Amino acid sequence: MINTTFRDEWFPNVQKNLLAGLTTSFALVPECIAFALVAQLNPLMGLYGAFIICAFTAIFGGRPGMISGAAGSMAVVIVALVARHGVQYLLATVVLSGIIMALFGLLRLGKLIRMVPHPVMLGFVNGLAIVIALSQFEHFRQSTPQGATWLQGTPLYVMGALVVLTMAIVYVLPRVTKAVPPALVAILGVGVLSHFLHLPTRTLGDLAHIAGGLPALHWPAVPLDMATLHIIFPYAALMAMVGLLETLLTFNLTDEMTETRGQPNRECIALGASNVVSGLFGGMGGCAMIGQTMINLSSGGRSRLSGVTAGVMILLFILFLSPLIERIPLAALVGVMFVVAQQTFAWGSLRVLGKVPLQDALVIVAVTVITVFTDLAMAVLCGIVIAALNFAWQHARDMRADIDDGRSGVRVYLPHGTLFFASTTHFLELFQAATDPARVILDCRHLHMADHSAIAAIEALYERYDKAGKHLQVTQLSARSQALLLRAGVDVSVA
Repeated sequence: MINTTFRDEWFPNVQKNLLAGLTTSFALVPECIAFALVAQLNPLMGLYGAFIICAFTAIFGGRPGMISGAAGSMAVVIVALVARHGVQYLLATVVLSGIIMALFGLLRLGKLIRMVPHPVMLGFVNGLAIVIALSQFEHFRQSTPQGATWLQGTPLYVMGALVVLTMAIVYVLPRVTKAVPPALVAILGVGVLSHFLHLPTRTLGDLAHIAGGLPALHWPAVPLDMATLHIIFPYAALMAMVGLLETLLTFNLTDEMTETRGQPNRECIALGASNVVSGLFGGMGGCAMIGQTMINLSSGGRSRLSGVTAGVMILLFILFLSPLIERIPLAALVGVMFVVAQQTFAWGSLRVLGKVPLQDALVIVAVTVITVFTDLAMAVLCGIVIAALNFAWQHARDMRADIDDGRSGVRVYLPHGTLFFASTTHFLELFQAATDPARVILDCRHLHMADHSAIAAIEALYERYDKAGKHLQVTQLSARSQALLLRAGVDVSVA
């Protein structure tokens, strides 16, 4: 008998999850082809990577409903590697990056995503929504002998009209029926309309031909030596960092949307293993894809079945269905992705910009802008640094001390707050060694010592009173603070 967990992860509302997976597969194909072309690779490498990574993470990952594939954020990382060293070094890099990702999960570091502040999450979502929308405008360009030019005249009007029609279907259909995913109806409906009316518009086949065979297993043809490792390791580490960041942030977003909790470490391990398999079978590297995840979730995909369906359908497109899939108008897929971008953008963040603290508003805007103009990894790291510096600054300002002169010839300082690198200067300014009486007591019952800077501050305070010919006595140290000082060799007189 199938246990409850297995049934819940695989078979709730089978029809809806199958249709959601089919819808998502249509959206995966042009994105993966485009990312492969960006990386100067055969489009089939992007599709093979999407099939393997999407299906593998859906089966073994820790977040049912999330969609992974050959992602653009990782494609940008490898452009220089492919140009300088070729495809075989790329495949070796994908394998190594997968190993790094899997180790990240095995070391149970997935929980570090909790360190990402909510403003950074909002900036990440907004930035990727803008990137998704802007990337669709590339489909309004065509290759000519003079280079890529914007569509003009009838082709532009037809494509624009089909994009608007697609978006209208996606927005209106849910008000009529929710039996089928609106994006699927829009893609198939616009495709049928375009075919029978013989509309002059670009199709998926104009982007690339996707017919091919099964991916073949082969070890990357590179020397197994330190020279190769020296070439591929920096790229592999960067790919792993970008892939893990995008995956874990999309993981958090999926948790919020589905009101469930996944297993981040398991997802990291599955993602790493899928990248290793993808590299060994000639596919690109990949990670979670927020746009396709949003399509899957909005279409009703909540189980592993939807992700497996999306991955398997991509393989079927390659093997058998390419003549049909290549007839789908790019306008239909562009329209769906415009809707995804609109629904992904956290519009509520615009309303709260004037209500949240200025530093949080700065983080939201900074992460959004940096994501658009550079890359996700840089944006998230900058956001975390800004948020951390703000946190340190706020806690440093909270340092204060009560003074008790109730006993003759004795002054008691009772500091409140956390003593760490940002608060040491303000902490030392609380004491007046020159004017204090001969005996001073530092009551630490409300003081938390956090780092080596705290140790240095206590040592400096001892030296200051010693030079003034006065005695400083430390009392009420917590066990942790006392151990911290003793480990550093600071001889404190604890009462």
